[in-house]
Amino acid sequence: MNLRADPGRITGLLGPNGSGKSTTLKCLLGLCRADAGQALIHGKAYAAHPNPSSVVGAVLDSLTTDPTMRGRDHLRVYAAMGGHPSTRVEDCIKALGMRDYAHRRVGGWSTGMRQRLSLATALLGDPRVVILDEPTNGLDPDGIHWVREALQDMSSRGNTVVVSSHVLAEFEHVLDDVTILRGGRTAASGSLAELRRRTGADTLEEIYRATMERAAA
Repeated sequence: MNLRADPGRITGLLGPNGSGKSTTLKCLLGLCRADAGQALIHGKAYAAHPNPSSVVGAVLDSLTTDPTMRGRDHLRVYAAMGGHPSTRVEDCIKALGMRDYAHRRVGGWSTGMRQRLSLATALLGDPRVVILDEPTNGLDPDGIHWVREALQDMSSRGNTVVVSSHVLAEFEHVLDDVTILRGGRTAASGSLAELRRRTGADTLEEIYRATMERAAA
């Protein structure tokens, strides 16, 4: 498979469950070893960066934290672990709208609040690349809307944003580029405009369906 993600754009990694989206992102972050090929971020493997959390911020799984810990304290611990300035804690709390509850213990937080904490943790190093795996899982419509706005805000500031999903409607209007996986292989890749021309389809769902039908033929 091939995946290219560029600065200032939101790249969607799409496909059904089991198509290889999460595995691809784990290979990109050095959490899985690829059978062949290479995965590079700014020209280097993830582990080759001296301080990788200042280059890449990633949310791959639900955040695990001590339910008795307060949100602000959680961020302070991760900032210290990553060697990031302590001022980044308050910067992220403000940016993600967590001021009203960052002082509370995480055990009483909603799914949406925890999702913001996950993203805040990933952004402590002020990374230029942000990778999110199924970021809207378990969120209500307001939470999904917030995630979309957050993605657009990050890309508007020149960040490279990669987001995986199997729910197409949630990202129909925010993706710039798309890579569609089927069975661990790239079934289609390109900008939405290019994929519309290739498939003759208009919507992301129609593009996805046409791509899967051609791949299965």
